[in-house]
Amino acid sequence: MPEGVAGERVDAALARMLGLSRTRAAELAATGKVRVEGSIVGKSDRLVAGAWLEVDLPGVASPVQAAAEPVPGLRVVHNDADLVVVDKPVGVAAHPSPGWTGSTVIGGLAAAGYTIATSGAAERQGVVHRLDVGTSGLMVVAKSEHAYSVLKQAFRDRTVDKTYHAVVQGRPDPSRGTVDAPIGRHPTLDYKWAVTAEGKPSVTHYVTLEVFRAASLLEIHLETGRTHQIRVHMSALRHPCVGDVTYSADPTLAARVGLNRQWLHAVRLGFVHPGTGERVSYESAYADDLRDALDRLRSGE
Repeated sequence: MPEGVAGERVDAALARMLGLSRTRAAELAATGKVRVEGSIVGKSDRLVAGAWLEVDLPGVASPVQAAAEPVPGLRVVHNDADLVVVDKPVGVAAHPSPGWTGSTVIGGLAAAGYTIATSGAAERQGVVHRLDVGTSGLMVVAKSEHAYSVLKQAFRDRTVDKTYHAVVQGRPDPSRGTVDAPIGRHPTLDYKWAVTAEGKPSVTHYVTLEVFRAASLLEIHLETGRTHQIRVHMSALRHPCVGDVTYSADPTLAARVGLNRQWLHAVRLGFVHPGTGERVSYESAYADDLRDALDRLRSGE
């Protein structure tokens, strides 16, 4: 059974692992097509760590493979025998997934001649963490199997420094704080996540760096790494990332500062290097569209 789904409901876990809708996953369970250790399970049963999970997927294609295609704007920040650190541009996914036809980090690295670790699911080999398609900034990808194992454990142990800058609507009060609220699938919208009682523990620390008339620039440190974590937590505080209309941001403000995506950038990534054992850290400058939006906010727009 893939890591990270132990304890989840069957329908929620299948939706996340296979890219299915929650309804489709529930249908598979209801028709006897999901088994754990050989026994048929229902949609609301909970998965157990270490158990053998089988799913019959009639008409579903095999996992999508990454196309080796050059990715304009994908910048290699560091490269060695164990890992490669990249600065991911907006509009690029970390790895292939059902329904995604655009560029991927894995495909871009393959096109540039980088050999990535084979550990991990077929469509995301070497990927130890991800950034949203609409989020730019730093990602590390494992090249050796040893690096994959060590880095995955580091992310699980929360020893990786994941620092983001975000511009959010309004002025958070207090100006610095911690959001400790579980995140799970949105109860009705498959493409969104939300703070839910049944979600996984999620912790976000923030501090205000700069305040504008309609927004604030925050530095954010993540303890956990849930999907859409910053976007969900900021929206829960009623201070969504500027431009993040999926999570209730004001489209008028986004248009005024020229943004077509959320103002969110992974500015710093630090971890113990799996090969040398030394602490390393990398930084990324704001993408052009984020910098331009910030300049407009500073000028009073």
